[in-house]
Amino acid sequence: MNEQHTNVAPLAQHENTKLAIWLFLGGEVVFFVSLILVFVFSRLTISNYEAQFRSLLSIPIIAANTFVLVTSSYFVVRGLEAINIKDDRKGLQTNLIIVMVLGLLFLGGQAFEWITLFNEGMTLKSSFGTPFFTVTGIHGTHVFIGILWLIYLLVSHKRRPFTRDNNRRVENFGLYWHFVDIVWIVLFTVIYLV
Repeated sequence: MNEQHTNVAPLAQHENTKLAIWLFLGGEVVFFVSLILVFVFSRLTISNYEAQFRSLLSIPIIAANTFVLVTSSYFVVRGLEAINIKDDRKGLQTNLIIVMVLGLLFLGGQAFEWITLFNEGMTLKSSFGTPFFTVTGIHGTHVFIGILWLIYLLVSHKRRPFTRDNNRRVENFGLYWHFVDIVWIVLFTVIYLV
């Protein structure tokens, strides 16, 4: 009976942790929807949006940056597949490292865009700069937090490797990372394409 109780506790803890991640992500959805609405409202109130801001954006560069971030989600899935199906610890590690590198590339692309916009005269205080830098900066912060989480997972994996039966922390990270990707796809569409 004691053995049965021991097996149930980790499962209940896993379910509680997964529920907490989903609740957190639900709150983040509300947060980002609010930011996007502020961005859209700001855009509607700027009379010369096209002339003032749209011409400064480099859509091909940001599209490539978007591709980098979306591709990183693919490698999260590959890492989870490696550990869940094949119990391939090295495959998990390799894929998580690729995700981290792609996340850093995305942040580098975002930094390049910001520097370019600053050099073109857009500031944090300009009519469109405030909502733009706020929304993209907060998203970038979420990517950075994801990279820190990845570093933590990789260090944990080095000390005590994840297995097919013990990889819930990686699954929870995957939920967060996919959320960050989905938010960027929405932001890319609203900011750059619409």
